[in-house]
Amino acid sequence: MARRLRPVGLDFTEDAPVRLVFTARTASAPDGVYRALAEEVEGWPRWFGAVTLARPTHGGAGREIRLVGGVRFQETIMAADPEQRYAYRVDETNAPGVRALLEEWRLTPTGSGTHVRWTFAADGPAPVRLALAAARPGLGHSFRSAVRALDRRLTDRRGADQ
Repeated sequence: MARRLRPVGLDFTEDAPVRLVFTARTASAPDGVYRALAEEVEGWPRWFGAVTLARPTHGGAGREIRLVGGVRFQETIMAADPEQRYAYRVDETNAPGVRALLEEWRLTPTGSGTHVRWTFAADGPAPVRLALAAARPGLGHSFRSAVRALDRRLTDRRGADQ
């Protein structure tokens, strides 16, 4: 059963009770990474293994996401700053116990690609906080695997365009 979560603003990435931050590097430029995150939402399942369905909603102002295992999210896009940042707040989910959830992807150009930082900010009762802390290694692995797969996809696409 889906539940409404507490609406939070972008500052939640700094003051959430649970803040998990992961980083990775790509050989791809920020414009390609941003496009895959924010403009090609339906493509997420092709590079993010935990995602089984991703589609824009509300004319692109929101997203519907489904994960392996059946977790579902209805989201609102909170920031879409081309080549810099993409953030979304979960408004509704069937995940038990979560009270608030916001994710932010920050993109920083490097001399040879992009530094990607993903912040997973959440709130919930103590058991949820403990579960998220315990899930840190798995979430980090999922993120790094997704960024590697996305980078391969963008590199292959770039090669096909030349």
